[in-house]
Amino acid sequence: MAEWIEPGKKAPVFTLKADDGSKVKLSDLKGSPVVLYFYPKDDTPGCTKEACSFRDRKSEIEALGAVVLGVSPDTVESHVKFRDKYGLNFRLLADADHQVAEKYGAWREKNMYGKKSMGIQRSTYLIDADGKVAKVWQRVQVDGHDEQVIEAIKALAG
Repeated sequence: MAEWIEPGKKAPVFTLKADDGSKVKLSDLKGSPVVLYFYPKDDTPGCTKEACSFRDRKSEIEALGAVVLGVSPDTVESHVKFRDKYGLNFRLLADADHQVAEKYGAWREKNMYGKKSMGIQRSTYLIDADGKVAKVWQRVQVDGHDEQVIEAIKALAG
């Protein structure tokens, strides 16, 4: 289990398949801030609320020059259903073998009602235009998270 990537460190590179069939390479997004958020599962209450809050604030986030990417271990097919059901307007990336989540430290042991299992810890990384981690939110609480992310993008822009 990897540790969280610290702010100031280079964001681990990756290539993942997106819900639109494209392959997303972090290196191709250099020059724009990237909001990379890890979530446990498509179409579950907290994950839906988080995705919809980013959907609803996408124009604000884009106006600040940033790109939003959601990552979970779900399949591309699952992402397509989730996207279409809620009209999501940003790409969802399939990390089926959770290698990217592991690189970022988001794949962790979870304890639910005394039962331990491995899974995604809801977390968000703000990666600056140079590919460095600017901010990390570990153990994200969904309510108000979109606002925190937007404020951090604004601070990044100076």
